[in-house]
Amino acid sequence: MSSEEFLVSKEQYLAAGVHLGTTVKTKAMRRFIYKVRSDGLAILDVTKIDERIRVAAKFLARIEPENILAVSTRIYGYEPVRKFGEVTRIRVMMGRIMPGVLTNPSSKFYCEPEIVFLSDPKVDRQLHMEAIKMGVPVMALCDTDNNVSYIDFIVPCNNKGRKSLALIYWLLARQILRERGEIPPDQEDIGYKYEDFMTKIARQD
Repeated sequence: MSSEEFLVSKEQYLAAGVHLGTTVKTKAMRRFIYKVRSDGLAILDVTKIDERIRVAAKFLARIEPENILAVSTRIYGYEPVRKFGEVTRIRVMMGRIMPGVLTNPSSKFYCEPEIVFLSDPKVDRQLHMEAIKMGVPVMALCDTDNNVSYIDFIVPCNNKGRKSLALIYWLLARQILRERGEIPPDQEDIGYKYEDFMTKIARQD
């Protein structure tokens, strides 16, 4: 795949650090690794990241947005997920996930999604466990250190970085709108730039 065929330029992917993995490499994630640097840091394959975003968006676009639940327990994922929900109308939750979202009908947060989308299975573990218990399919952003057991579809990427999470969710949102036919296949504008999806860091004066 040439750079021109990516959803954004390869340079933009690299600038956002979506390819930066960790020094931990789980067996299931090795297939997405392009190379390992001399310092042991794994580098994810940008071509595979791009391909997986496309496939994930195509699948999610076929489901009614209220039947999808996207979550982020990690603070850098709050704004990306919130904007993702705003643009796509997909149900979202940020912050600490209270027990019972998928398992307790008396919970005020209870819902019955057809699929859940995790920003990181490691930190979104509460919802992941509930999805497994209830038999709800799981899609997830996974880094090289993630255990991917009981994840039905993996989008490999740096799921910890502020810029990386913003770009991934912006691309997913745009591609879902394209797949739904809500915007033309070549339209780039979705009302927000990728930087608008980025969680802001409060200044410490």
